[in-house]
Amino acid sequence: MRIAYVTAGAGTMVCGSCLRDNTLAAALIDAGHNVLLIPAYTPTVTDERNVSMRQVFLGGINIYLQHHYRLFRKMPALINRMLDAPALLRLAAKWSVSVEPAELGALTVSMLQGAEGALSREVSKLVDFIAELAPDVVNIPNSLLISLASAIKRKSDVPVCCTLQGEDLFLNGLREPYRSESLRWIRKHSASVDSFLAVSSFAAIMMSEYLGIDAARIRVVPLGIDLRGFDRRQGSDPEPFTIGYLARIAPEKGLRELCEAYHCLRQRPEMPPSRLCAAGYLGPENRRYFAGIQKQLATWGLAGEFKYHGELDRAGKIEFLKSLSVLSVPAPYKDPKGLFLLEAAAAGVPVVQPRHGGFTEIVETTRGGILVEPGKPEHLADGLYEIWQNAAKRRQLAAAGYEQVRIHYGAAQMAEKAVQAYSSVLRSGLAR
Repeated sequence: MRIAYVTAGAGTMVCGSCLRDNTLAAALIDAGHNVLLIPAYTPTVTDERNVSMRQVFLGGINIYLQHHYRLFRKMPALINRMLDAPALLRLAAKWSVSVEPAELGALTVSMLQGAEGALSREVSKLVDFIAELAPDVVNIPNSLLISLASAIKRKSDVPVCCTLQGEDLFLNGLREPYRSESLRWIRKHSASVDSFLAVSSFAAIMMSEYLGIDAARIRVVPLGIDLRGFDRRQGSDPEPFTIGYLARIAPEKGLRELCEAYHCLRQRPEMPPSRLCAAGYLGPENRRYFAGIQKQLATWGLAGEFKYHGELDRAGKIEFLKSLSVLSVPAPYKDPKGLFLLEAAAAGVPVVQPRHGGFTEIVETTRGGILVEPGKPEHLADGLYEIWQNAAKRRQLAAAGYEQVRIHYGAAQMAEKAVQAYSSVLRSGLAR
C-alpha cells in the first residue's frame, strides 16, 4: 500500500503525537508498505529512528508571515523555499514564540480555512506534492489540519483519513470567537474525510460528540510503541521508594497534582523518606509553573526529595523508567493518549493513574497499575501508598503490564490496525 502520511512537527519538543506518527510510519514501512512521512510546520523530533522526509510543508515561518502580511503570499518561489529550510525552521523553533492556544486563535482559523483562506498558497504546495505521489490513501495527523482533506479531494480522487488524538485540549484553549469558528470549519471539512482514526476508544466517543461526527465514521487504531530496547529491570527494587513522572512539564499533565499527592503520602507517619523524580520537556511558557512547584515543595520541606532530569533521549528515558518503583502522570484533563503508560509497562514499572480519559482502557487492558478517583491528591496518595506497602502486588502489576503491553500495544499491532482501517476505506471507495 502506498501511503502519504502527514505529521505535525512540534518545534524542538518530542511530543506524543509526532512520536506516535513516526512509530506508526516506521512500523508500516517495516511491514512492507510504501510510506512517505511528510512533516508540517517544523521538522519532526523523535527519540527513535526518524523516518520523516527532510522537506517541510506548511512551514511555520511561511504560515506565520502569510497569515499576517499579504506581501508574503506573493513572494518569489525561491524566497518561499528558503523560509521552509529545515535548519531555519529549527532555529525559529528555539525562539520564545508563543504556542499558547489563547494567542493563536486567528492563525488557527486561517489554517482551517485552508485553500479558501490566506494560506492557500502553502496548502496548494502540499496538495500538489501529494497528488504527484499518487498514493492509495492519505493520512492527516489531526483535525486542526482537516482543511487538507477538502483540498486533496478537489485535486485528486484519493481516500483521506484523519487521526483524532487530543486536539480538544488546544481547541478549548482558544479565545472566542476563534474557538467557535474553528469548530465550524472542522465540521465543514469533515465531510471530505473518508474515515477518522481515534487513538483510543475514549477518544472516539469524546471526539464524536465534541466535533459532531457520526460515531460510525470513526475507527479505533490504538496507540503502539517500539518495544526494542525495553526490558524488565533486573535485581531488587529501587531504594528508596521512587515515584516518577514522564511527560511535558505543563499544567495539563499534572506534575503539581503529583507533588500534592506526594506531600499527602509523606505526611503518613509510617511512610519513610522517598524520592520524586520528573523528566520531560519544559517550555519557556511553563517555567513559572515549574518554579511554583519547586517553591511549594521547598515550603513543605520536600525539595531534597525531588529531582528534575530534564528532557531525555530514548536511552535516558529507558534508564529513567528502570530507576522507578512506580510511575504516575495524573493529568487533570481527560487525556485520550498516555504513551508514557505504555513505556512504563514495557519497562516493567507499575502505574497509578486517575480513572478517566484514555488512562482507564490502557491500565485495564495491560493490568499494569491502579486506577484512582480523579480530582483529589489524597486518592492518588492512597494508590501510591498501596504500591509502596504491597511489594507482592507491585511485582504482580509490573509483570502483567510487561506481558500485556507486548500483546496489545506494540508498534506492529498499531500498524496492523491502521492497515485494516486503510483497507476498509479503499474497499468502500471501490464499492462506490
